[in-house]
Amino acid sequence: MTAPRTGAAVATRKTSYFSVSRAHRYSVLFALPLLLGYEALAALLAQPGAELRNGADVLLRSAFTAVAGPRGSLIFMALIILLGLFFVVRDLRASRDRIRPAVFVGMLAESTALAAAFGLVIGLTTAKLLGSLHSLMIQGGQAPGGAIAQMGWTTRLMLSLGAGLYEELFFRVFLVTGLAAGARVVLGTGKRVSGTVAAIIGALIFSAFHYIGPYGDQFQLQSFTFRFLSGLAFSALYLVRGFGITAWTHALYDSFLLLGA
Repeated sequence: MTAPRTGAAVATRKTSYFSVSRAHRYSVLFALPLLLGYEALAALLAQPGAELRNGADVLLRSAFTAVAGPRGSLIFMALIILLGLFFVVRDLRASRDRIRPAVFVGMLAESTALAAAFGLVIGLTTAKLLGSLHSLMIQGGQAPGGAIAQMGWTTRLMLSLGAGLYEELFFRVFLVTGLAAGARVVLGTGKRVSGTVAAIIGALIFSAFHYIGPYGDQFQLQSFTFRFLSGLAFSALYLVRGFGITAWTHALYDSFLLLGA
């Protein structure tokens, strides 16, 4: 008599909101508006001979350009789209399930709540660690008056969308996943230990990344700590809730902070 109930419980878990919202068919499609919005705004705001883009996006495109030349950027975009389609189609076939719009509504509500919570919790934690309420005034991990804070709101929105998409793709999907795999191979650690080490190293690199380049901020302990804690939070969220919700949480989190700067 217990077997049918056990099987039903497993089936229920597989079709629950928290399970399906992590699936590729929802995670990738949920991130698609970020890609479309970011690329549309980047094209709209581009100036002759100069185009402002998110730093992680530039790094990824530069790698393709270095290999494929001027066509590298187009190859990169095509690869991103094709890989996304591949994961969605493969997941749809494996699950034999239809897309439920209500799941996307739940994912947006969850991401919005998480973005608001992250801003409050990370800001308070930074202030507690450093013993200064000044850290709560940091906008997007950036001191007031920084280069990005002086830009127009459409540019800041574009950079926020790009941060959610490309920084999560680069720092969480590629970097943290790669570091965790390397730790397991080189150090022989278990999944939890290697994941923790990767998350910490990835968060340090993520924070330091914001001080590099012509639009990088001047180094401050408050903003570095703020971003380090943000990196840890996003890594944990990625492991628990998947790419789509993490990307939207990051984009909304940056939007709340940068658009309020």
